[in-house]
Amino acid sequence: MGTRLNPYINFGDQARAAMEFYREVFGGTLTFSTFGEYGMEASPEADKIMHSQLESPGGLVLMGADTPAGMPPHQVGDNVSVCLSGEDVEELSSYFAKLAVDGTVGVPLEKQVWGDHFGMVTDRFGINWMVNIAGTSSR
Repeated sequence: MGTRLNPYINFGDQARAAMEFYREVFGGTLTFSTFGEYGMEASPEADKIMHSQLESPGGLVLMGADTPAGMPPHQVGDNVSVCLSGEDVEELSSYFAKLAVDGTVGVPLEKQVWGDHFGMVTDRFGINWMVNIAGTSSR
């Protein structure tokens, strides 16, 4: 296997709900490991997600975790956007629509000056997404 770059998102204490939402959006196989499964059975964080991984049928991989006590809190989604791009209009439009449910559309998914369809949405968990559908200038 070659090198892959996979988004890994920390969700405070919403990793399970967020990753289940992304499984609804992208489909695929979702696995969870809790802190309790790795030696922290008596910890208040035993049921929190230490690691989760979603592998979609289309090859997308998304990872996530809850933020354990002792780690400094962060602002979810304020410094990064996850970008989905390709040529499959139906697939990418569907992802955008599903991510927008209970989220905020910053830029509607529509034809842009460079000829592609592009949109930006912040999902219900505060994660910023960009969707670019290439080669749609004539559609």
